Amino acid sequence: MGQRNIDYFHSLSADVANALNEDIGQGDLTAALVPAGPATATVTAKEAAVVCGRPWFDQVFAQLDPSVRIDWACEEGDCVSADTIICRLRGEAASLLTGERTALNFLQTLSGTASVTRRYVEALDSDHTRLLDTRKTLPGLRLAQKYAVKTGGGQNHRVGLYDAILIKENHIMAAGGIAQAARQARQQHPEVMVEVETETMAELAEAYESGADTIMLDNFSLVQIKEAVNWVQAQTKRPTPPKLEASGNVTLSQCPQLGQTGVDFVSTGAITKHLQAIDYSMRFELPDTPIR
Repeated sequence: MGQRNIDYFHSLSADVANALNEDIGQGDLTAALVPAGPATATVTAKEAAVVCGRPWFDQVFAQLDPSVRIDWACEEGDCVSADTIICRLRGEAASLLTGERTALNFLQTLSGTASVTRRYVEALDSDHTRLLDTRKTLPGLRLAQKYAVKTGGGQNHRVGLYDAILIKENHIMAAGGIAQAARQARQQHPEVMVEVETETMAELAEAYESGADTIMLDNFSLVQIKEAVNWVQAQTKRPTPPKLEASGNVTLSQCPQLGQTGVDFVSTGAITKHLQAIDYSMRFELPDTPIR
């Protein structure tokens, strides 16, 4: 499957514009109380994190007030400890206040996604098995979250229903079987990656015979995953064996064992839907000091 070529920033500008409009509406009533004049503020990570979301953070202030200057003290993807200052901003005080929450919302969400992804990748601890995301993302932020998964060290599965074929249980039932569904997939889209979800060793064999590029092992036990890996490796009918993806209620505690099964991929929706946002805070520096 490999790392997919995705334009993560395709909707960045529109996503930020929508978020600003949602928060500001007809105007920031509270920031209007602040006298005009420059201010300096720092953003601090209140807990350990993988920093992710700088392009979205920057875009908030680029759209709100291009004169705001942001000096980053870390790179995208850096691991930082609690109480680390990650950037300093200087600009009109009202602009900093108006953009604060929207900018931090992007930063905290994407850093949360990248941070939990990094934990899963480290727990797998495998040079062979790769962590994949799913379509279980926050509505409207799929590209951003897939970017965060990549930043955290994971790999991206398909972006949506349009760029790969994943034949799941309901598709199989509706089509009349794995072979029928896979045959239709090859006839209609011969250039597209085809993956088939399986729940038993018998279905695995059928998916193998159907020519699936990737076979998902849905809720297989560790013993069954190893059996599946050994079975596929022993087959000689196909010059290029299919990739195997373990999926279904994958937990962080299971990852060390999964990383030793020899399976090609482990996929989980937990890294994008069960994430905990990172706690960041923005504080003004008083008195106002120049950025160094």
